[in-house]
Amino acid sequence: MYLLDTNHCSQAILGNTNVLRRLEYIENSVITTCAIVQGELIDMAERSQRKETNLVLINHFLTGIYIHNVNGFTATIYGQLKAALFNQFAPKEKSKRRKTKITDLGFDENDLWIAAVALQHGLSVVSADSDFQRIQQVRTLTIESWL
Repeated sequence: MYLLDTNHCSQAILGNTNVLRRLEYIENSVITTCAIVQGELIDMAERSQRKETNLVLINHFLTGIYIHNVNGFTATIYGQLKAALFNQFAPKEKSKRRKTKITDLGFDENDLWIAAVALQHGLSVVSADSDFQRIQQVRTLTIESWL
């Protein structure tokens, strides 16, 4: 069971042969994404030169896979994950720690939400983002890249 991150969804939409071959190879597996990735894809399309065409491509792609929503359980996992990352990577000095944001530590907020969804549902994250590999230092998370 897989959760596709934004970079793999966009590559599938653009026709990347590596991603498409892998999707074909695992056709009987559950392929999912989440509302966070859906939002990132829509944002990319809305800001693109070919907005209408890209929105059609995205909507067509997303109708073929299950989209996990974020709920209270996801939020709990997100909060625990974010705290664990701060404990592992943030400065230990209180004055510096208070001013530190998760992005200062090299983590994208959306990637934490995506990881929380994957952890909640026991899914392997399919991504090329290094955030997920660093998250493995505080939580067990299965990661693959098909690029």
